[in-house]
Amino acid sequence: MAKHKRDTMKLKGLLHVTFAYLVTLGVAWATLQALGQSPIWDMFWADIAATIAIFVFSRLYKNSSFYDAYWSVIPPLIALYWLLEATASGVDTTRAWLVVILVWLWGIRLTANWATFWPGLEHEDWRYGPIKTNAGKWGALADFSAIHLFPTVIVFVACLPIYAAVAMDAQPLNWLDYVAAAATAIAILIELVSDIQLHRFINNREDGEIMKTGLWAYSRHPNYFGEWLFWAGLALFGVAAVPEAWWWVLPGAVAMLAMFLLASIPMIDKRSMERRPAYAEHMSQVSGFVPWFPKKSD
Repeated sequence: MAKHKRDTMKLKGLLHVTFAYLVTLGVAWATLQALGQSPIWDMFWADIAATIAIFVFSRLYKNSSFYDAYWSVIPPLIALYWLLEATASGVDTTRAWLVVILVWLWGIRLTANWATFWPGLEHEDWRYGPIKTNAGKWGALADFSAIHLFPTVIVFVACLPIYAAVAMDAQPLNWLDYVAAAATAIAILIELVSDIQLHRFINNREDGEIMKTGLWAYSRHPNYFGEWLFWAGLALFGVAAVPEAWWWVLPGAVAMLAMFLLASIPMIDKRSMERRPAYAEHMSQVSGFVPWFPKKSD
């Protein structure tokens, strides 16, 4: 009975979140229709408008994890919109379809992973509470800027290579496209395998146990490495398509790398050390990001 109740509550929560995202996408589409000037800037402001919409739901439900699915839901739609723009203008779409298919595979997998293992509306990402609490009376502003707006801007900048690859009169398909395709596909596979391994471990772990098997034996955060490699692969597609645009297609992948190395990984490692006494030794033996052979213990 308890499991049935949990499943019912989760389904109810998913319906609420789905409704929120339908409203959010409606706001984005209305913004696009109201602007109609520049495909990049129109999409940027539509993205910001959609972020404001999902932020409203986060505040109404007192749960900032309403934003969690935004990371993987929006980029595939951005890619598809830009592809349709390119198709209408007659640009060759061979590279474009390759990029869009990879982005959709990434988005579907990541969203499915979120939906499968999301506990329900009672759950909020553990990182969000301290951000809002530490901001005091400015909690709502911190919620919007740090939890909603900042990742939206980072992801949008990281999506700019998609525009270069799908919507510009670009270079013919070349060797760098094949490197980019391999990197992006491998990234999706790394994320898939590492998430499966992590969830299997979580279901069977003992108190204080540290994940040290599979890809996690070579990196403390292989899922984050796979995520960054995905965006790096898109950046390579952008450079392959329009080499002279490197200055605006590469910063997104660099920003993603900085976010993982300077924010996400340090936060998780700090929390893990507080909860698992042996984690400090684990950190000295296993790479924090790029998978590599672990050091042998003394």
